[in-house]
Amino acid sequence: MDCKNCNTSLKETINFCPLCGAKLIRNRLTLKNIWSEINEQFISIDNKFFKTFIHLFTKPELVINGFIDGTRKKYINVIQYFAISLTLVGIQVFLMNTFFSEDMATALDFFKPLEEASKTKGNTFSTYPLGSFEEINRYQSIIYIITVPLYTLATWLVYLVIKPKKRYNFTEHLVLNLYYNAQVVIITAVVSILFLCFGFNYLLISSFVTLLIFIYFFYVLKRVFETSFWDTVLHFLLVMITFGIILIIVSVILIMITILVSNVM
Repeated sequence: MDCKNCNTSLKETINFCPLCGAKLIRNRLTLKNIWSEINEQFISIDNKFFKTFIHLFTKPELVINGFIDGTRKKYINVIQYFAISLTLVGIQVFLMNTFFSEDMATALDFFKPLEEASKTKGNTFSTYPLGSFEEINRYQSIIYIITVPLYTLATWLVYLVIKPKKRYNFTEHLVLNLYYNAQVVIITAVVSILFLCFGFNYLLISSFVTLLIFIYFFYVLKRVFETSFWDTVLHFLLVMITFGIILIIVSVILIMITILVSNVM
């Protein structure tokens, strides 16, 4: 028989393809088989999702460095993991807009003066707003997708200049940032919904989660690159500064493009 994924010729006695690692499927597709696959991947106590989620907290270097070095079957693929996180963001936004709309409206009232100030006469960009805070919340998935390459560029540039023990190329930095951002997105989505269920203020939740995100990013950089505490502090601060500069440059470019397009039209 042949492997249905890579067409490699296989013996009848083996259960996994030695070339691509795919499991050999001998039975017809049934609901029972589908449920078995779902249980194996996401529900059982030793499933890949649960293992990836836990180890990204306890041993992030095993997941990230392992994927970069070629360990691709022990944990969920980085693209799949990021896709799962974006799915959770969609669920989060739906629940917040459907069941917690009043809580969100109360929290976002804090930003109303800022929005009004941006529309004042004499503000160059008041006619070209990038979107209200409600719209930013609605398009969280797109924002996450856009910021990952920016984070990647920041970490790659910093670690290119200040060389640690482990050196990664741009794509390998992309893997690091995809795993990191996916973990952050999953935690943010789950924590936000749980806290809103208990009546916590959304701004308070966001502030708390943001603090945890920065601490976790520092922790990931230290474990992945095996640097000392103070070296990691230096790398972390430089990455944050570089990311801020990149974000400002990209924002200015987008605003200029928006102005040019509006003038042309």
